Order: sequence, then structure tokens, then C-alpha cells
Amino acid sequence: MLNYFLKRIALIIPTLLGIMLLNFIIIQAAPGGPVDQMIAKLQGLGDSATARVSNASDGETQNYSSHGLSAETLAKIEQMYGFDKPAHSRFIDMLVDYSQLNFGESFYRNSSVIDLIKEKLPVSISLGLWSTLLVYLISIPLGIKKAISHNSRFDIISSAIITVSYAIPGFLLAIFLIVIFAGGSFLDWFPLRGLHSNDYQQLSLWGQIKDYFWHLALPLTAYTIGGFATLTMLTKNSFLDEINKQYVITARAKGLTEQKILYGHVFRNGMLIIIAGFPAAFLSMFFTGSMLIEVIFSLDGLGLLGYESVINRDYPVIFATLFIFSLLGLLLKLISDLTYILVDPRINFNAQR
Repeated sequence: MLNYFLKRIALIIPTLLGIMLLNFIIIQAAPGGPVDQMIAKLQGLGDSATARVSNASDGETQNYSSHGLSAETLAKIEQMYGFDKPAHSRFIDMLVDYSQLNFGESFYRNSSVIDLIKEKLPVSISLGLWSTLLVYLISIPLGIKKAISHNSRFDIISSAIITVSYAIPGFLLAIFLIVIFAGGSFLDWFPLRGLHSNDYQQLSLWGQIKDYFWHLALPLTAYTIGGFATLTMLTKNSFLDEINKQYVITARAKGLTEQKILYGHVFRNGMLIIIAGFPAAFLSMFFTGSMLIEVIFSLDGLGLLGYESVINRDYPVIFATLFIFSLLGLLLKLISDLTYILVDPRINFNAQR
């Protein structure tokens, strides 16, 4: 098993490099980069904007005409964003910085990438943590119940409900919830903006907890309503497959109760496929984000940060977040294999080729 994990760890490096290289090529090839955006901004704002990239010590004014900027100004813009170097040099420099945990500064926000992520994390953790817990706490028992009562009225009705909920776009449900429950046209039960009220700091601890979850009620509903279908059906099919195996029939023939068979034998085997997806779910607890949900409910999280970074071509934010999330995803995928062994010691990775 040690050799297997050493190989997997060694494969993380080329996999991560491949992800970064592919995205670097795609994003660099997209039009409207930071240099183009700065040129457009200068052409719209005139001499005062040109002064931002001029060298204050030389005391010279940049030439600016209706035909464009001077070569000197263009060179300074390219140098400011690091585009005075060829693409391969910028890519290598970026990897060297990332290996030293130096993720750079945002082009437009006057802040480091790490500080930006820390600033947006409370919203993403709030949405990701509670939505993941809700989905798991509801989907796994529901999936087991559906497997036990396969083809029953309960199974058919519940399947219809979760299928319909899965088909409803989250942002559309969010608008519907606002109209009905947040002072849109009918009821005014829930707040519309942010994670807490203006007087949050003056509330008692219990009051702060209630205020926090009161603000999360509608965003969480819109965010998780479509998340039950996949995990519920995956749990049902996994347990249904195990229930029909020979060892279950043998256990029944020996006189074991259905509860004993289900939770003493079937549960561990049926949960293997669920555990395989948990690392990705765990990552989403902390680094998830839905741009539309965040905009609708005025939540400034990672989803909105990612969208704005792509629109503004904020390369340091785009590539640094891609590197961090990809590395965490690869490491958690490796941890999921280890979890397989903890749940079922019969799994032997030494046999893998």
C-alpha cells in the first residue's frame, strides 16, 4: 500500500502542472486581458489615467493621441502587469512563486490573493458547510429508506419530488423565495441581504446564532434544493445492490433481523461509494460558491470573487485560486482512498497496477 500512495503522491505534481498549463494557455489566449483593459481605460479617462502608469520621477508627459498610446506608455503598461516577458517565462515564474506559497497581488483590488480568499471565506463556509450537512443528513437516510421500500408508493412519490427539485434552477428558486417570503409581493418573514443584521454585535450569543441562521434560511434553501437528488439516488442504488447480494440472503436464512442485516452487514458495504465522494463534498464545504445565489442575496463570497476575476482578467486571483483548489482536490482524492481502507480492510491497493 505504501508504494501505491507514493506513486499517487508523485502523480499529483504532473497532474497539477497539466491543469495549470492548460488553463494558462486558455486564459492567456482569451481577448481582453489586463493590458487591453488598461489601454481602454486610459483612452476613456485621458491624461489623468495615463499618469498612473507613467514614471513620476522622469517628469515627462506621455504622448496620447486619437490613434492610441505611445510605445513608451504601452511598454510601461506591459511591465506593470508582467507582460514584458514571454508567456513561458511568466508561467515558470508563477510556478516558482507558488512553490514558495507566494500567490501575488490582485491587479484591481489592492490586496493579496490570500487576503481576498480569507475575506470571502465566511460566506462560502456558511453556504458550503451547512448545505453539505443538510444534504448528507437528509439524503443518506432517505436513500436507505427508498432502498428498503423499493417500488413502493413512498419510493415513487419521493423520487418524483427530488427529480422535480433537481430540475429547478437554484437562482430561479431564489427569486421565487424572495418574492414569497422576503418582502417581495407577499410575506416579509426573512431578511434579504447579508449574513447578519446591522445590530448583530449588540445581540446576545443566542440572538446572534438565531440572526445568522435566519439570514441563511433562504440562501441555503435555494442552494441545496437540487443537491438531494444525486446523493439520494446514489445511496438508494448502492444499498439496493447490496441488499440483493447472496450474503444478505444467507443472513436472512440464519434468522437475523432486518435491522441487524441492514446496519450490521449492508451499511458498511453500501456506504463505500458514498465515502468516495466525501472528499469533494468536504472541499466544497469551505471553497464553494454560487455566483447567482450570492448576487441575489447580496452575499460576497468566493463565487462572486471568481466571476469578477474572470470578467476583469485578474490573472493572479484566477491562477492562485485554481492552484490552491486543484491541489486540495488532488490531496483529498488521495485521502478518500485511505478512507476506503478504514471502512473496508478487504481493499488492498498493493494489487493495483
